[in-house]
Amino acid sequence: MIKLWYVYIMSNRRNGVLYIGSTDNLGERVKEHKLKRFPNAFTARYNCDKLIYIEEYTNGVGASIREKRMKKWKREWKIKLINEINPSWMDISMNWKPDMTRFRTLQK
Repeated sequence: MIKLWYVYIMSNRRNGVLYIGSTDNLGERVKEHKLKRFPNAFTARYNCDKLIYIEEYTNGVGASIREKRMKKWKREWKIKLINEINPSWMDISMNWKPDMTRFRTLQK
């Protein structure tokens, strides 16, 4: 079985603040962002809790290279990329049914 890696973009609202990251466990990472697991992190400070874009990779090196390149892009390029795939900026994760119990416990 191939382990997948992901490059993803989180935002606080349509055309709002953008955060680009990469991970090998997208579900867990999105939960961390949504629950503000790390209160001083960029996504927590700017309320970036909507998953609006995803790319899949078969290795971490490719995902990391893509993440670093995208972070250097002009904002208009990032917005164009998002609009091509997700023009409504819908939270892709809103239909997920994650078990957030573990994170609530860690936050206490």
